[in-house]
Amino acid sequence: MVEPRIVPRAEHPLSRRDVDPDALKVLYRLRQADHVAYLVGGSVRDLLLGRRPKDFDIGTSAHPHQVKKLFRNCWIIGRRFRLAHVKFGTKVIEVATFRRQLAPGEEVVAEGVPAPDPSTADGKRLIHHDNTFGTPEEDAFRRDFTVNALAYDIATFSIIDYVGGLEDLAARVVRSIGDPETRIKEDPVRMLRAVALAARLDFTIDPPLAGAIRKNRHEIARSSPPRLLEEYYKILRAGSAERTFRDLWEIGLLEPISAELHKGVGDELWESLASLDDYRRRFQATPETLNNAILLGTLIVPLGISLVGERVAQADGKVPKRPPGLKLGELPLARNDVERLRQILSLQRRLRDLGANPRAKRALAHRSIFRDALVWLEVHGDSPEIVEHWRAILAETAAEPAGADAAPGLPGIETVPSGRRPRRRRRRGRRHTAPER
Repeated sequence: MVEPRIVPRAEHPLSRRDVDPDALKVLYRLRQADHVAYLVGGSVRDLLLGRRPKDFDIGTSAHPHQVKKLFRNCWIIGRRFRLAHVKFGTKVIEVATFRRQLAPGEEVVAEGVPAPDPSTADGKRLIHHDNTFGTPEEDAFRRDFTVNALAYDIATFSIIDYVGGLEDLAARVVRSIGDPETRIKEDPVRMLRAVALAARLDFTIDPPLAGAIRKNRHEIARSSPPRLLEEYYKILRAGSAERTFRDLWEIGLLEPISAELHKGVGDELWESLASLDDYRRRFQATPETLNNAILLGTLIVPLGISLVGERVAQADGKVPKRPPGLKLGELPLARNDVERLRQILSLQRRLRDLGANPRAKRALAHRSIFRDALVWLEVHGDSPEIVEHWRAILAETAAEPAGADAAPGLPGIETVPSGRRPRRRRRRGRRHTAPER
């Protein structure tokens, strides 16, 4: 049993006014039902640093189904670990039951999936199932870094620290909880997260953790490629992509999973990432305009990677009808994102052609891909005057009455010759059946 450091309200800057109102509703209702409820994780860290958190996560002693009974707008998700998502419109407040770190071979059997064999290397190290509930103390010690293990108690308005996270927050250090090598081998993605966290907060990485990352960097290849790609997207959305990818390259974490990226680093890539960061920092939260296609293009266009896959004859001599999906090293790229990026890039020449006639410009502004193409021009085009020109055209088209001939021939927009009323579709009458005799 470790005695936590408890900092009363008078001695820390975190205020309820800074917490999302919907997160407060969840915290208060859990407390009213006699459950322990803390604000946990990165939200506490960011609020203590004076930053606006991306998410407000809650840790509680209530089990997922107990949470669901308290909230009609609650959904239970997850297979490896059950989480409660309490939804307020498009916003989601994640509520997780306190859990504990499992010893090797202790993993529970969930939904018919057998526990890993503890005699194997992976069974000893990798976390497979983590569905065992625990105490707030056990929950703090199973987290990755000390600055992510702080909790805010809504009952007393105090900060609770079991792992020395407040000292590391003051020293601006990212430190592993427990032995760095052990924690990395449990989940190699923690290496990416450590580098990304230090870059985003302008912290340094604790030397033992940095050494463990360099030593075990090839362990990252054992992680799921789709999960790694999602981590790349998170980095690109965070506003510190240039520094993060520089640090990942220097520490050697890019080579095992994206060799093209490791070999293709240079001024063109750094400028592309810096432009993305400049755009992201204009917004308090990540804008919806930064979709996967634009993020992907920021990363691979400077590398000169072709967006058209080649169809190679198979061993039997047959050529497949569709080219194979593109990859960035070991990371699979979604076909939809690649195709959308290709369309975005194909429109850039037309966006720069300001001499086109007004009718053609309005038609272009009605294309579904137009807004994404304009965002790309704003991020990477270095032509603010052209962006303003197209925004003025967008404003004009938005003010036009429905059915105007601003976009002739576009699907979904009906054009009607002047002086003639559009034909109305006849309504079908209800078919009456004769009564049986």
